[in-house]
Amino acid sequence: MTDAAVTASGPGSPSLPGRTARAAPGRLTRALPGIAVAGIAASLLIMIAASLLRSSWMFPHLAVPAAGPPFELGSVRVPAAAVLGALWLAGLAGTAGVAAGLLAVHRGARLPAGLLIVTGAAAALALAFLPPVGSSDALDYATYGRIAVLGHSPYVMTPVHLRQIHDAFARSVPRKWEHQVSVYGPLATAEQFLAAFLGGASMARITFWLKLWTALSFGVVALALELALRRDPTRRARGHLLWTANPLLLWVLVAAGHVDALPAAAGVIAILLARSGPSLWRAAVAGALVGIAADFKINYILFALGIAWALRRSLAAMAAAAAAGLATVVPPYAAFGLPLVRAILHRGNKSSADDFYRLITSAYPHLLHVITWVSATLVIVMAGALLLRLPPGAPARPAVRPALAAGVAWVFFWSYLLPWYDAMIICLLPLYPVTLLDWLVLARLAAGTIASLPGNPWPPRSPVAAWIESQLVGRAAPLVMLLAGLGLIALCASGRWTARWYGERLSRPGGRGGGWPACGTFAPSGKRADAPGSD
Repeated sequence: MTDAAVTASGPGSPSLPGRTARAAPGRLTRALPGIAVAGIAASLLIMIAASLLRSSWMFPHLAVPAAGPPFELGSVRVPAAAVLGALWLAGLAGTAGVAAGLLAVHRGARLPAGLLIVTGAAAALALAFLPPVGSSDALDYATYGRIAVLGHSPYVMTPVHLRQIHDAFARSVPRKWEHQVSVYGPLATAEQFLAAFLGGASMARITFWLKLWTALSFGVVALALELALRRDPTRRARGHLLWTANPLLLWVLVAAGHVDALPAAAGVIAILLARSGPSLWRAAVAGALVGIAADFKINYILFALGIAWALRRSLAAMAAAAAAGLATVVPPYAAFGLPLVRAILHRGNKSSADDFYRLITSAYPHLLHVITWVSATLVIVMAGALLLRLPPGAPARPAVRPALAAGVAWVFFWSYLLPWYDAMIICLLPLYPVTLLDWLVLARLAAGTIASLPGNPWPPRSPVAAWIESQLVGRAAPLVMLLAGLGLIALCASGRWTARWYGERLSRPGGRGGGWPACGTFAPSGKRADAPGSD
């Protein structure tokens, strides 16, 4: 294929040898980048404004210090219903913006990745210096950290005890989980301890440190994606749409201060390091980083499947990765002992408010106790199906496909999932070629995020807002989750991982067509840009 043929095919879709040049983008395609930028910018501005006005609409109370971060416009009061409506609009605008951007880059329109990087970085930095919103989890983290600083174990002592003995924290300890011990890994507890040590007796200061590290970890993932995808403009723009400038992800991770960004950063670097070859140190570092990710949240141990697959041809490399992983996982978990294990296992017996199993258990409550076993079975079955049916990924990154298969199965079918858990697969998705899986993941993230907005608003809410919220959480979100799961099953069964309106039609693994052409662009020489040695 000639250079002219590559140029004519445009950055929006992969070029194939002998393929004719694509016509110039139509009017709609040319408009998509503007729609994307407008939707993303409007969404982020609303989210930042809502964070500045936290005391107007969100509880529990958080006493912001007079000087220094986090910052808030405490003297400005806005009706909670107005903020709630604005955040719902922000969720819809952010979803539309990301969707328009994804469609734009794959239909030949140019969307500058640099603009996405600057937008995401600016939003993450701004949100890091504002109070936590959209969830009370950051306040729970701060509470567990303060418990640890006082010399107690957060896997034994519950937040309600801190409310009773600590006047400075009494009004800010969330009541929803006040009788729940920590369900996070030992390294998450260490992070919370350090934040509490630096923040002292101020809940707001502690949450600032927690959010700052979350924002930095979010940036680490963005940087890793930039370095991995920098040679392909289309995949680079797609990666920063899915992660860096995604308002939904910025809201649930950075604005809320959730811990999930930290294991995602360790996990994505581990997956990028895991490549077949004689380098034992690289294998050991990859294994250690997966262990570190699991020290934050145990579900990231699934990334070990990707590491094992990538290193399967070298027994020495697998042994080095396994030894390093065990060395970073076993001692920290052993240090906290059975209370930590019991806390994590107890969390597995719960069901989240908007998972699709609710569509069944709301009508048949007696089935609630078997949902964990049903979901575990589905996760295992779908992980196997995805390992068999997902098209081949980039040969230079052999750990991505199996890790993504395991993560997608868990995120789509486990019974206790919240929108920020999707970070586990979104951090990997840009490293995998374009499929309709992008849209299923975006639909899930949008449904879960919009249904969870705004988090814990001040009561009383208007009857209309309360009804809309109940419909979103109880009906709309579970239905979208169910449809996404069924869509994933349909993709596995049919092998049609893309559509004509979106990109090249992919053949089934091992079927006619000799593989998956749409892994990325082709270099002028005919060598694929994602082939080994091209990164």
